[in-house]
Amino acid sequence: MSAISRSMEATSARAAGMVARNRIALPNGVWAMLMLICTESMLFGGLIGSYFYLSSQNAHWPPPGIEAPSVPLPLAITCVLLLSAIPMFLAGKAARQGRPGLTGAFVLSAFLVQAGYLTVQIVLFRHDYLKFTPVDGGSYGSIYFTMLAADHAHVLIGLFLDVWLMARIAMGGLTNYRVIATRAISWYWYFVVLVTLLVTLTQLSPSL
Repeated sequence: MSAISRSMEATSARAAGMVARNRIALPNGVWAMLMLICTESMLFGGLIGSYFYLSSQNAHWPPPGIEAPSVPLPLAITCVLLLSAIPMFLAGKAARQGRPGLTGAFVLSAFLVQAGYLTVQIVLFRHDYLKFTPVDGGSYGSIYFTMLAADHAHVLIGLFLDVWLMARIAMGGLTNYRVIATRAISWYWYFVVLVTLLVTLTQLSPSL
């Protein structure tokens, strides 16, 4: 059995990984992320619920003059984003094994997919905004753009977290703190990709 049993004693990537593998309870950093996920789940639950409530109160949804959303591209890129959860999961596993290079590589591969997704979504968002706005689109336009903007903002925050994590690992390797951070950020992305799928299906529901 290793003599290193507490996180404060882990001063190397190998030791930090060993502590992470032997940990019984979830670390505080992961618990904090789970609490954040719970609060953000309420936000998106309210937005999606509002979308369907408003649609039930309108005879035409979307209203006349606004085309129903196109399905293929938004659905395809959302499926691609879902795949980014795989390298994030592998990054957390590599971090617990004390392998900083592999951890950074997995986070980078996920980042590229996530950044590509957001880039395409921004183009689609602008394309929709040129056709109708939250003002002239009525209740449909308001909830449509609010829901998408909230989701895109969460993806952007996740990208910032990826960059921060990659920079910290590149400059200082893996520490116990960064192993926990990798795990917490992975959980954040699991939440974001699931929410994005629900938001996309809600967005496309008039065409499905």
